[in-house]
Amino acid sequence: MSFAQQTPATAGASTVVRRIGVIKAINGTVITLTPDSGPDINVTVPDTARIVRIPPGEKDLKNATPIQLQDLQAGDRILVGGKTSNDNLSLVASSVVVMKKSDLEAKHQQDLQDWQKRGVDGLATAVDLAAGTVTISQRGKSVLIRTSKATVIRRYAPDSIKFDDARPGTLQEIHAQACVLQMKQASNPKKGDVVGTCSADQVRARGERNADGSEMAAEEIVSGSFPNFNATVNSVDATSSTLSVHDLLSKKTVIVKVSPDSQLRHLPPEMAQRFAAFVKRAAAAAMTGGSVNAGLEANSSSPGSTAPGAAASSAGNGTGGRASGPPDLQRLLSHAPATSLADLHKGDAVSILSTQGTAGVGTVIVLVSGVEPILQAVPNAGQAMMLAPWSLGGPTGDNGGP
Repeated sequence: MSFAQQTPATAGASTVVRRIGVIKAINGTVITLTPDSGPDINVTVPDTARIVRIPPGEKDLKNATPIQLQDLQAGDRILVGGKTSNDNLSLVASSVVVMKKSDLEAKHQQDLQDWQKRGVDGLATAVDLAAGTVTISQRGKSVLIRTSKATVIRRYAPDSIKFDDARPGTLQEIHAQACVLQMKQASNPKKGDVVGTCSADQVRARGERNADGSEMAAEEIVSGSFPNFNATVNSVDATSSTLSVHDLLSKKTVIVKVSPDSQLRHLPPEMAQRFAAFVKRAAAAAMTGGSVNAGLEANSSSPGSTAPGAAASSAGNGTGGRASGPPDLQRLLSHAPATSLADLHKGDAVSILSTQGTAGVGTVIVLVSGVEPILQAVPNAGQAMMLAPWSLGGPTGDNGGP
């Protein structure tokens, strides 16, 4: 049973409700429940209440096992049904359905391993609604993802990269666009020589692939739109943890938030210059039909990594990639020193990958400073390099979270 599929139950005067959340504490017969939204609730569990335990992933109560109140502990996830008080801050339970914390953790690990084994991630290049397919570019290769009525489709929340926060979605919401940069000159590029923009949703999918890996029958898909742009810093507000920047492409002022999960990195000059040299070569290759992004995503981290830069880097060319291959930005940044808002100053050039956000304000996923050598080599390259598929939040143990 997926708790997320449960709906409020009403009876008579609409006093019977259901609450979903995590046990914060237990004191005698009273459970302090932290719900998925709203303030904590005190749940009184009388002797008449039915308490059952189900494994993560169950769709009904056929395999539920009766347990006692003393079997519950902090961290367990529960669905409580019962009568609520007038202020909705307390509830007398008639039923409690439990997913044990230990079961969720075990299923979580199993799912992560399965996403690594049978998952793909990349940038959406085409969506065919009639055929029910989406095509992604994964490490320079196209993968056709086929959906069916059984495919679970989710969409990352506007201000989150956490799989748990993803909501039900559709193929229609996936934005696909080929990311191609064209050069007017192959050598000694000047400002404005690189034209075009890159915009595509990131897509993760899990399922069965064919023998050559070019197609997948998807069981699950999650997608999201993550703006990326090059900018110069206007101002920093440490109090509100926000950054005002000037978008070099749109020429508009953009406000972004920095959260504890945001990655702020600074490229030392030598590292930035090495990466700039590669980007310049990759941009020149675009004249023959290639793209900067295709080269940059060639060695991206495998699906299932829990954070950008999680994969180990090979020393190779000093930019985080293989000795004979292109650099991997995620691995590159894992070796770059962390920075902070206090280290950013007016006029600094930055490349930003953020959430779509709400009310026009996104949250920084990755911000890279010290990118001046890269932008001087190829003005739009910073935008293209940030589009390399990032390993976003992984799934939980209950097929995307109870």
